[in-house]
Amino acid sequence: MQTNWRIGSFLGIPLFLDPLWFVILGLAILNFAVAYQELGTVLAWSSGVVMALLLFASVLLHELGHSLVARSQGIKVNSITLFLFGGIAAIEEESKTPGKAFQVAIAGPAVSMLLFLLLRLIANVLPNANPLHIMVGDLARINLVLALFNLIPGLPLDGGQVLKAALWQATGDRFQAVHWAAKAGQILGYCAIALGLAVDYFTGELVTGLWIALLGWFGIRNATSYDRVTMLQETLLKLKASEAMTRDFRIVDANQTLRTFADLYLLETAPAQVYFAESDGRYRGMVSIDDLRLVERSEWETKTVESIVHPLTEIPTVEESTNIAEVINKLENENLPRVTVLSPADSVAGVIDRGDIVQAVAQTLGLRMMDADIKRIKEEGSYPPGLQLQVIAKSTTN
Repeated sequence: MQTNWRIGSFLGIPLFLDPLWFVILGLAILNFAVAYQELGTVLAWSSGVVMALLLFASVLLHELGHSLVARSQGIKVNSITLFLFGGIAAIEEESKTPGKAFQVAIAGPAVSMLLFLLLRLIANVLPNANPLHIMVGDLARINLVLALFNLIPGLPLDGGQVLKAALWQATGDRFQAVHWAAKAGQILGYCAIALGLAVDYFTGELVTGLWIALLGWFGIRNATSYDRVTMLQETLLKLKASEAMTRDFRIVDANQTLRTFADLYLLETAPAQVYFAESDGRYRGMVSIDDLRLVERSEWETKTVESIVHPLTEIPTVEESTNIAEVINKLENENLPRVTVLSPADSVAGVIDRGDIVQAVAQTLGLRMMDADIKRIKEEGSYPPGLQLQVIAKSTTN
């Protein structure tokens, strides 16, 4: 469920605010207002509001740096969101090469460094007695800190993305590079939590210590998320259709009449969802119950099942060797309830639906899924909330 607030768009990229953003906005205004008390109460608070908004404008420009470089590579940018810990650009897929991944990663810090240099130059031009000299100088330092902080080498920070690109270039394995960069992010996150606790204990600066610890917790959570998504991507590429398919279908005689077919199979207590017709030892195609209903009942005695068969060449199919990521994309792109799996000899090897995919992925990753949950997925034809396999599959194969 979308809880963020859309505030507009920039260069076609939707901009959102997380409700918790207002918390950090308020703290930023308070911090700047206290720092500028020497300007007088009214001017101090006015300056605090302006500086807080400029701070987040800097964050927004930082994320736009990532976004525009990604778009130049043909990658879709879904949105930019400002939230409690800064900003994040929702980039739909991974760059094709380590070099391009590095370009996207370094673009944000590069924008922040350029802002630092530009603002530093403006501050030097302004008279020292001018309040703007102080404000512009502070904003310059903030952008410098933003650039340097983001270059810390651990996911989810930009430095972690740079590290990932470097490891990808060195090893040739993008997945392994993400695992190592995520591990670095987790270690740095735990170090930040320890540092936050130490700051609180030795200095009594509770707010500062708590904030550092929260940053560490955020880093650990997001690094772990990167690691899990990458593990899932690996699974979707390694898992083949032959490992997830089931033989949850019935084979019927293509030469029998429609009346015989209806009496033998459709009146069963639990009729099958999928039927394939065969004759002379060969599969003739899939039988659709909807097509049976289109035939006048008076013709059921004379027409055979073969008259309503959809040949295998005309129905959605994949090969046994097709990876599950491609199967998911086919199901979603063509809005299919299931897909038929063909053997190397072009005969029916099995069928796959969304429930089969979730069950196979869960078994591969050692996760437990209840039979009732798998049954519900099969019946509803959709993935459970929070399990965005279609999104992950798309980013895996693009």
